[in-house]
Amino acid sequence: MNVCGCWVSSMKFPLRSRCRFSKPLFSVSSSSFIPNSSSTSVTTIATEQKEPWLIVGLGNPGKKFAATRHNVGFEMVDTIAEAEGISMTSVSFKALFGKGFIGDVPVILAKPQTFMNSSGESVGAIVSYYKIPLKQVLVIFDDLDLPFAKLRLLPKGGHGGHNGMKSVINHFKGNVGFPRLRIGIGRPPGKMDPVAFVLRTFTKQEREELNFTLQHGLEAVRILLLEGFDKSATFVNSAKKIEQLG
Repeated sequence: MNVCGCWVSSMKFPLRSRCRFSKPLFSVSSSSFIPNSSSTSVTTIATEQKEPWLIVGLGNPGKKFAATRHNVGFEMVDTIAEAEGISMTSVSFKALFGKGFIGDVPVILAKPQTFMNSSGESVGAIVSYYKIPLKQVLVIFDDLDLPFAKLRLLPKGGHGGHNGMKSVINHFKGNVGFPRLRIGIGRPPGKMDPVAFVLRTFTKQEREELNFTLQHGLEAVRILLLEGFDKSATFVNSAKKIEQLG
């Protein structure tokens, strides 16, 4: 496994602005977040450390595939990263990734660079190395069977014919017990080949609608991590259509 220098036997997360530390707040061995024992200037610290979440968006790397329907998983992760101030410039485990916090919950954001059909190579390696429980692995991906720009949050399930999800499940040894956020891209018009359709970009109107959906997804992820799956699923799955909100 090719691991860059910033990911070694422990993983350090950035400090939170509300606390003052002489050294980084957390170091991670496996999946546990432990206060740095040499930091003696802690003025405020949580009494219970939270385990990290892994949030993965599926897509294809490179400019050729940027902003296509198959890459809405990447776009959702980029939206989260920008909103939460998490840099996505590091590379390891065949993925672009970032580390930071959503509220007081430590998170790892990842965009596998293996191409869609081999996404599990990257996701499986991260989960295995850091021993992240599957209940705290959120996979975000495009869905042909959902109406365009509609979200659906589920606690588990199969791959539904999506090759990226199929690869992830294979690398989880068939375990499907992890949450997933599906982003609808609609069905191809007429007799268009679905493969060609998922690699199409969006119209101006579709882009405006998708941007709204990405912001809605961002809020759903925040609720998921801070308030739990049930509240997030209610927020997502009972949402009104964009035209009803305008």
